[in-house]
Amino acid sequence: MELSGSSAVVTGGASGIGAAAARQLAARGAKVVVADLQEDAGNAVADQIGGAFCKVDVTNTDDIINAVEMATS
Repeated sequence: MELSGSSAVVTGGASGIGAAAARQLAARGAKVVVADLQEDAGNAVADQIGGAFCKVDVTNTDDIINAVEMATS
């Protein structure tokens, strides 16, 4: 599946299944925002895939809005 031109926000993207999903999306051409509380791990994944990291607490609406804005800019 080709995802060029698409954007994705992956919550929990700093490790485990979230990191794997972020890698797969990026490999298929999506612009990926790794959204997680773990800054070091999240930045590492984002750097590996050419994406961006956004510190996100999914219970905080403003954090979610920031991540979506990052993905759409």
